Amino acid sequence: MLWVKAFHIVFIASWFAGLFYLPRIFVNLAMVQPGSVAERERLLLMARKLLRFSTLLSVPAIGLGLLLWLGYGIGMGPGNGWLHAKLAVVLLAVLYHWACARLLGRLEANTDQHSHKWFRWFNELPVLLLIAAVVLVVVKPF
Repeated sequence: MLWVKAFHIVFIASWFAGLFYLPRIFVNLAMVQPGSVAERERLLLMARKLLRFSTLLSVPAIGLGLLLWLGYGIGMGPGNGWLHAKLAVVLLAVLYHWACARLLGRLEANTDQHSHKWFRWFNELPVLLLIAAVVLVVVKPF
């Protein structure tokens, strides 16, 4: 079980690294000057590759978490309300990941109208999600 936990943490950290950096690329895309085609294309390529890689990392992260929960019984039984809250945080992280994919599609189509400031705020959400997940798992407040 400790190996599963260790790799779960590694894949979560890797997935979130992608979720931290992808919106930073969006910030840069929102700041590209009109006519800077090469810069825009380079940033879009980086964003597509990072999204693909982050998606691949999310699968074992979630799968190993499910194995810990359903296979090893972590969080089962009374007094484990923290796990339900953590599952909600995971769902929010998946929705955030999906929102990043949607935003990338709009940026590729050049139909997104968000400012770089908006993307800077959007970029803070995965930090809050990671803090919430770590506190729930370590402190187990309920």
